[in-house]
Amino acid sequence: MLYHLFGDCQLSCLPLTVTWQTPSCLAAAQNLAKTYQLNLAKTVGCNSSDLYSLYLTEERLELICHYKGTTKTHRIFAEFLKGPLGYRRLKGGGRNQAIAKAVGLKSLTPPLTILDATAGLGADSFVLASLGCQVHLLERSPIIAALLLDGLKRAEDQKEITEIIQKMQVTVEDARKILRDLPNENCPDVVYLDPMFPPKRKNTLTKIEMRIIRDIVGDDVDAPELLSLALKRAKRRVVVKRPRSAPILLGRTPSFLITGKSNRYDIYLTGGNANTSC
Repeated sequence: MLYHLFGDCQLSCLPLTVTWQTPSCLAAAQNLAKTYQLNLAKTVGCNSSDLYSLYLTEERLELICHYKGTTKTHRIFAEFLKGPLGYRRLKGGGRNQAIAKAVGLKSLTPPLTILDATAGLGADSFVLASLGCQVHLLERSPIIAALLLDGLKRAEDQKEITEIIQKMQVTVEDARKILRDLPNENCPDVVYLDPMFPPKRKNTLTKIEMRIIRDIVGDDVDAPELLSLALKRAKRRVVVKRPRSAPILLGRTPSFLITGKSNRYDIYLTGGNANTSC
């Protein structure tokens, strides 16, 4: 089941214009601009002078970035069937993947219910859903959520992954509000966090996609508060995805770590699972 709710989410403060590829896309572009209270381009085509624009094509919704001083155009969109996620679904290692071990797929009884409190474009949630988890995705940026929902809508009709997509539901809302208001009987087994943090000043290797998303959503300065709430509501564990060398959140020592080449997972066991590892 796929649904979305727009709560008191804040739009990006960056100038954004809705553009469209062909005349047949105009009506949908007008509706998109009205829904998000964004400016609509005056002419057809991806020719906005803004740094960022939402571009509605015949195939999908894209976030376009025109970097000043260059002629290169960067495009961000959600894609679940092809590309990296398609490859990972087929050859990613199944339950031997670090993320699978982190959420406890080897030790906990399936199907796990997972609340992804920082969903973004849904990549990690898709991996977890492909492994049999029921995943509730929360994304507070309406712009990023629009890309996510567009990707899921396109994927629904792809028979190879329809069953996976049906395990993913989306709510557009601040995760802190959802966690506070969640009835005890609806608390998830696992809360998954992948907060956005300011890049190191000397780090010039930050992926362009992450830089663009950071511009749109900002830094998750409330991540420590989100972790505190997650620890109270997760039935079994909280998983925090971090850069490999980043400090732990709240200064609170995790129950255990799972470390990869560039990332690590800090696992906090909750409830009656304090003596359980991966």
